[in-house]
Amino acid sequence: MSRKLRSQHWFGGMDKDAFIHRSWMKNNGLPDDAFDGRPVIGICNTFSELTPCNAHFRGLVEHIKAGVLEAGGLPLEFPVFSCGESNLRPTAMLFRNLASMDVEEAIRGNPMDGVVLMAGCDKTTPSLVMGAASCDLPSIVISGGPMLNGRLKGRTIGSGTDVWKFSEDVRAGVMSQKDFQAAESAMSRSPGHCMTMGTASTMASMVEALGLALPGNAAYPAVDAHRARLARLTGRRIVEMVAEDLRLSQILTREAFANAIRINGAIGGSTNAVVHLLAIAGRIGTDLTLDDWDNLGRDVPTILNLMPSGTYLMEDFCYAGGLPVVMREIADLLHLDALTVTGQSVGANIEGVENYNDDVILPRDKALTASGGIAVLRGNLAPAGAIIKPSAATPALMQHRGRAVVFETIDHYKARIDDPALEIDATSIMVLKNCGPKGYPGMAEVGNMALPQKLLKQGVRDMVRISDARMSGTAFGTVVLHTAPEAAVGGTLALVEDGDWIELDVASRRLHLDVDEAELARRRAAWTAPAPAMAGGYQGLYVERVMQADTGADLDFLVGSRGHAVPRESH
Repeated sequence: MSRKLRSQHWFGGMDKDAFIHRSWMKNNGLPDDAFDGRPVIGICNTFSELTPCNAHFRGLVEHIKAGVLEAGGLPLEFPVFSCGESNLRPTAMLFRNLASMDVEEAIRGNPMDGVVLMAGCDKTTPSLVMGAASCDLPSIVISGGPMLNGRLKGRTIGSGTDVWKFSEDVRAGVMSQKDFQAAESAMSRSPGHCMTMGTASTMASMVEALGLALPGNAAYPAVDAHRARLARLTGRRIVEMVAEDLRLSQILTREAFANAIRINGAIGGSTNAVVHLLAIAGRIGTDLTLDDWDNLGRDVPTILNLMPSGTYLMEDFCYAGGLPVVMREIADLLHLDALTVTGQSVGANIEGVENYNDDVILPRDKALTASGGIAVLRGNLAPAGAIIKPSAATPALMQHRGRAVVFETIDHYKARIDDPALEIDATSIMVLKNCGPKGYPGMAEVGNMALPQKLLKQGVRDMVRISDARMSGTAFGTVVLHTAPEAAVGGTLALVEDGDWIELDVASRRLHLDVDEAELARRRAAWTAPAPAMAGGYQGLYVERVMQADTGADLDFLVGSRGHAVPRESH
């Protein structure tokens, strides 16, 4: 390697500072030749026992280290904040940006030439990629992999998706509490993240689609030996990427994002991918807007038959051939010359792949939804946009006009939803306010509001729901999300009252509040902003500086790539 590697600014030379850096590192048993100019590879590990999806990373990291060593590099593991979706309150999304700051500063401030990003649970993937993008060193992602399929009484069950179904069935009186509790242990039966096409599986697919991970990254189960082998190959490949100086800015092009958006439509991916890809693009400096999600993804067929849009789970997707097969099926919609971490193009990576189960990965003429993707809605209720996932919605509700039933906060919703006196029927539109980036804070996954118990008992299983919140990628229904501007900053959503007529027309991309401008002006003049949930601390900083959903909900001062220039010496 002809050029001087970044790590040699720490470890090279014979002066006092190099002595200090090498000497302290040697207390771990490293020999002299560990600092001879070989690439130093940082392994960014989001292991945490409080993040169940990532709790197996202690074992996985050993395979990455072995691969780095085999390729002639020096692997050095470091921890960062782990955004665990299942336990972290008030929502993991609140801490995505904080974790990205941790990643960025850890990379820039330490002696590393390339980075392996160990991601798993929902927000760990975007937080790692966002932080790495702001440094722009050679970087590669390895996902932790999905759990094995859930199994309950001889049938397959999916994480998240069946939770929502079972919970509604219990409230409707058609499932016993005993069976509900049995499902709790039957659903999560191996290490790994959600095995539905939730946000974790979606983001594992997105990094593969963007070209940031080796082919096959998305689908191999966490406990499959292929996952360990992929980790080992990832360790080898990052050393080669350092030699090639193959950086994120060369991979995260507009063409790569266009590919990811179209692949998200083809797999029925999570709505959360919208805010995450917008934020990643903002960090690397690639032009990407909310409208691109509609323009690029509108005519993409959803061909992956996975929950929540379809029937199967990630283990089945793996056996069918994984994401490379989906990419081959829609190859005519992709930029096949886009560069990937393999050093080859997308087209080269998917050449010769086979579909081993066309009931899981469907032919295009048998697509679940002919026009999948994410629909971006606009109108006076969402001037900056709102989104809906057609593949998970009820076709009969995609064009609907109904009266609003309004919940001012999530607490108001919980107190009111099962009140027998609540004036609501199947034609009503449920509206939830103050659950956006600033309002919750953190834009929690509460948009797929459970329906009123009295309607569930009547057999109702879907209604139009509108909010400034997000929803889990495992969720489903005719749910309008990410309404911007949010209620907490005075968006039109804040002005909706019980009984107002709202029109949803997904085909026309329209979301309209049928209230005249004079009345809206009167309501706006009377509106006052809600007090923030916390003063000071990270939450205070977040509420002060977070952007709206339509631009990715990043903190405004984090947008952009600040590079990996070596900071001044510490001694």
